[in-house]
Amino acid sequence: MGGRGGPGERSTRGEQDRPGSPFRHRNFSWYFTGQLLSNTGIWFQNLALQLVVLNATGSAQALSGITIAQFLPIFLLGIPAGRLLDRVAPRTVLMVTSVASAVATAALVSVVTEDPELWTLYGLVGVLGTVQAFERVAAQTIIFELVGPGGLSQAASVSTIALAAARSVGPALAGLAFQGLGPGPCLLINAGAYLLVFATRCLIRPATLHPRTLPEHDAGHSGTADQRTRRAGPGDPAGPASGLLRRDPDVTTLLVVNVVVSLLAMNFGLVLTSTVDLSYGGDAAAVGAVHTLNAVGAVAGGVLAARRVRVNVRSLIPATAVFGTALALNAAAPTLPLFLAAAPVLGIGLGYYQGIVNAAAQESVPPRFLGRMMSWMTLGSYGMVPFGALAMGWVIDASSGRVALTVSAVSALACTVLILLRTRAGQTARG
Repeated sequence: MGGRGGPGERSTRGEQDRPGSPFRHRNFSWYFTGQLLSNTGIWFQNLALQLVVLNATGSAQALSGITIAQFLPIFLLGIPAGRLLDRVAPRTVLMVTSVASAVATAALVSVVTEDPELWTLYGLVGVLGTVQAFERVAAQTIIFELVGPGGLSQAASVSTIALAAARSVGPALAGLAFQGLGPGPCLLINAGAYLLVFATRCLIRPATLHPRTLPEHDAGHSGTADQRTRRAGPGDPAGPASGLLRRDPDVTTLLVVNVVVSLLAMNFGLVLTSTVDLSYGGDAAAVGAVHTLNAVGAVAGGVLAARRVRVNVRSLIPATAVFGTALALNAAAPTLPLFLAAAPVLGIGLGYYQGIVNAAAQESVPPRFLGRMMSWMTLGSYGMVPFGALAMGWVIDASSGRVALTVSAVSALACTVLILLRTRAGQTARG
């Protein structure tokens, strides 16, 4: 964990814990810069691999193999990663994973040929996915240490803007790089980006990080969660953190919604790319354009989410409703120009949903359990992606990308109804 510092520093932290822009914290600014670089660079890798496989096979299911190899390790290792992050400093884990990611990405250069050996490619992507299982949990767990409890919701929402902002430039740059340079240089660009990410993480000062082991009367989180944790008791074989996740209905609802949406509505790398390429006959530039337009909207959606100082599970009701409606609008687009025109609307819904769900997860448990909670969220957000890719790949091959988007819209709107029913029942029980 981060160091505690002296009395004067604790006083400064008390002032910084008040809500405000997370960029007031130097450590958060370096973290955000690193995330922006990382999420931009990954587009060079993802687009190159997607187009190499599509050009060689013409199959959405073959393309889904990349997604499965990339995210299946997160499903398998997400929970162990969370346990590790409750014991090891997230900054240390992030520094190790950035270097390991650079090495694994560079190794992919040798297999991206016109006729790639798919199983070798899948295997190397799986190695990178194993590293990313720890990277993604650590990147979420460190947010509390960067800003403290007072600015947690806003920092969690703002952190999603790095993802959206990277998507606003990454796909377009990657599409141009792929057409002008080919897949190998695209992968080397991403490897270089990981080394820059390592440099930004070295600049995060451990002495000014906020410790996550806080007194039980911490005003930043309600005592209800602590009470539920204590009721789980040390005799709970799964441990107090697992007891908390099982016993808190809001946490359960949040985790269920995260899994459903991630499984059926978040496979944009597969669904949007396949829809443009296979349904509309678009080229690499069109693929980059649809992801870029989507990301521009996501930045706006993330900014809207970051305006909320505090969030809870009920905040997900408008978030899932807007997201589902935007998915339905994109599914209804009959031509590529209209699909491109609708892409920013989908981005707004996506950015707002991601900002709210991440903030709600950060606020839902005491700080000392953030490693476990964020591992469950990462398991839902990314661990379900392989299964969603299989399902969406089958739907696209059997029908079209527009049908896959319709399935996504229905799942998001169904989650809106679920949250309404669950939170209303909880209010009735408490009343």
